[in-house]
Amino acid sequence: MALRTPPAAPAGDLTLLNPGPGLVVLEPQRAALMLELDALFTDMADELGASAVVGPPLLPAEGLARLDYFRNFPHLGVTAARFSDGAVEALASGAPVAEQPVRPTGYLLPSATCYGLLLSLQGQDVGPGLRLTSIGRCFRNEDHYDGLRRLWGFHMREIVYFGTAEGAREHLARSKELVETLASRLGIELSYQPASDPFYDKSGSRAKLMALDPVKYEFVAPDGTAIASVNRHRNFFGERLGITSAGVVAHSSCTAFGVERWIHAMLQAHGTPQKALRQVHDVRG
Repeated sequence: MALRTPPAAPAGDLTLLNPGPGLVVLEPQRAALMLELDALFTDMADELGASAVVGPPLLPAEGLARLDYFRNFPHLGVTAARFSDGAVEALASGAPVAEQPVRPTGYLLPSATCYGLLLSLQGQDVGPGLRLTSIGRCFRNEDHYDGLRRLWGFHMREIVYFGTAEGAREHLARSKELVETLASRLGIELSYQPASDPFYDKSGSRAKLMALDPVKYEFVAPDGTAIASVNRHRNFFGERLGITSAGVVAHSSCTAFGVERWIHAMLQAHGTPQKALRQVHDVRG
């Protein structure tokens, strides 16, 4: 299900302030652009036969550990924590927030939409094949933030396939065609490049195999911003989570869109949100 386009911007100038580094508020024109772009991604998901679902807002650390998350992406994790009872009292008295202790909950905010979908299928058989799509707010600790290119919190639309090895490869091949066609119609020039951040332990045999047969490719805008990717997980998640396809360990793959990065690419290509929106409307018809 696509997000709805917001009403027209109110009359007069409107200034919405960003609350901190890596945290961006989209004013009405860029918000409309975001929702229109996601409608195009949702159309692509429909064409691929994906069912729309809503993923969880938090992920269990125990589940992520089973997926080598803390071997590969420990620097990205944003934890969910509670203030201690003493901290709550201190805060009510006006004490500085940054100085108050917190208690871990055992949960993290998602850094990618697919993790919640993967964990939801643990121990299940997906039959001959299954496609799901979801958009989620994702969070990543980064060493720096840069406009819409690198954010602490952002939206990611994913289309995930579970099933056979052949089906996983076909999903990515078809996704590649659809992404490249969409970018061309939107007036975005993209290059297609192998990436180097596998889901699994970089020191393991799977990572060594990736050096010979890359499993992640990124679609990169002219300024070097990766705005989408296709990822072949092989049977890694199937093995770790006991997901099967017709009784055999399932393979999986996913197509991912960084929505704010597509906004950035559209603004780079067309100059203003108004011109970018007109281009999207032309594509949507």
